[in-house]
Amino acid sequence: MKTSNKPIRLDRYLASVTDYSRSDAKKLIKSGDVRVDGSSVRDPGQLIPAEAGVTLMGSLLRPLGPRYLMLNKPQDVVCAARDRRHSTVLDLLDEDNPEHLHAAGRLDIDTTGLVLLSDDGNWSHAITSPQRKCWKTYYVETADPIPEHTVTQFAQGVFLKDDKARTLPAQLTILDERIARLKICEGRYHQVKRMFGAEGNAVVRLHREAIGEIHLDAELLEGEYRALSAEEIASVYHTETK
Repeated sequence: MKTSNKPIRLDRYLASVTDYSRSDAKKLIKSGDVRVDGSSVRDPGQLIPAEAGVTLMGSLLRPLGPRYLMLNKPQDVVCAARDRRHSTVLDLLDEDNPEHLHAAGRLDIDTTGLVLLSDDGNWSHAITSPQRKCWKTYYVETADPIPEHTVTQFAQGVFLKDDKARTLPAQLTILDERIARLKICEGRYHQVKRMFGAEGNAVVRLHREAIGEIHLDAELLEGEYRALSAEEIASVYHTETK
């Protein structure tokens, strides 16, 4: 995991971790409402180190550095910054400046389960890039029985409508007549649904259980989220093909 240890201007830091604008942050600092490591600081341009403890009106602000969250996404919620008709994953967060966060691998509106959110672009790229082989695991229910030959077909890759190349090899495990677990390492548009559609079947329920070694926390109810552990964050960079 790469994080920046460079000092940052106090007003910029305050604006980045709260909903205050840069100009309002400067006013708060000049008024004496901000303390750094216990000392009052009134200079908005003062550089503070990454490990500094900053309080605003007595409340400790979150530390410098990127955020990494896991969310249990419900149905009818979209993985977008804003949407005129539906709630978004950002609407479910009680975070300062949620607009700085993005989903590292989106889910369709009717798909439930694990969504990872961060403001670290390099980390997100390690998840979404097919070259990194970060496997995404889905629980799938289908309208019709799943033939055994689908396992071989998915392992070889399938041609999706309007796509020029086969899907990358996927791992399908049939759990019951109409229930399976599917692992893919890419994220094409509606990929899981289109893969089963290419085999003449339809997905009626889709739930993401894991991304790489990060599994959806069983204690998270739909719509709830938590911060990732240091081990979960670091696991993205050493995920191997399994």
